[in-house]
Amino acid sequence: MSPFSDPSRYEEVLVSPLYLAGSNGAGDAGFAPVAHWPHHYLDDGPCQLLVTSPDQRIRIGWFGDDFELWKITASEEAVAPPRWTATFNHVTPAEIVAGLTTALAQDYAASDPYETNGRFLADPSVYWTDSLQPLLDDGWRREPAMHGTVNVRAPDGQAGALIRTSHPRWGDETVTLWAGPRGWGTRAEAVFTARTPAHLIAATAAAMASSAPVVRERHMIHREVEHLVTLTPVAPAAAPQGSRAPTPLDVRRTAVTKVVRRAARAPRTAADLRVMAAQSRTTSSARMRSSALAPAAAARPPVASPPRRHSR
Repeated sequence: MSPFSDPSRYEEVLVSPLYLAGSNGAGDAGFAPVAHWPHHYLDDGPCQLLVTSPDQRIRIGWFGDDFELWKITASEEAVAPPRWTATFNHVTPAEIVAGLTTALAQDYAASDPYETNGRFLADPSVYWTDSLQPLLDDGWRREPAMHGTVNVRAPDGQAGALIRTSHPRWGDETVTLWAGPRGWGTRAEAVFTARTPAHLIAATAAAMASSAPVVRERHMIHREVEHLVTLTPVAPAAAPQGSRAPTPLDVRRTAVTKVVRRAARAPRTAADLRVMAAQSRTTSSARMRSSALAPAAAARPPVASPPRRHSR
């Protein structure tokens, strides 16, 4: 039997530690803390979804088909260049991103947009421990590193943090949180630029060190990571006595209902966006068939699609 036809591949499991769980392909957990902020769905370009604070000083971008899956920035004004930037790659669990977005939502709620203030624009700390204290409290240890850097590693050796304490150019990447073996599909990375407030990095680090397991389908765990994590099957809810087994029609109806509900709620995931795109293409095709009956003078040449951006 082909491994791709094995039904156990799609079994839901609890994965721990969190930082090795990888991405589930959706951004729900990362967007949940800012679900009440304006959402901008973009048809063109690599950024598929942009969620902003009401005054647009904070921007959270979702690049569903790119290597850097998330790009989060904060500015003093809506039209000002970013004061700091945080990026999360395609392997990073969205639950870790939620550590940062939760802190941003709290900071924004306590800020005064008319005073252009906010803790999310605070000056970075001169003490590296302020950024990584949650990791140190959880038993992570500082290890020897090259001059000008600080290296902290998890007890299992499978995650860490690298701080560059000196940099040749202002704005260089100074804090990197990582987890998993080196490799395009196995290592999660979160990178914060020089002026990122320490408490925001600490909030992300705290989420990274969380002991709470997360739910994934078994096939989402990379084969090179399986032996490093603990997988616990999610027990299905007990069926009431006397209930009948679902028929294939019941299963299809349930699947359709789930898709409709997911597409109706915000924030939308990358899968939802693909559903919307498919619906848009179907609608466009219908319109084109109708327009074929109209006079040729009313037709206009189609607009060429932009070239697809390849992932790194």
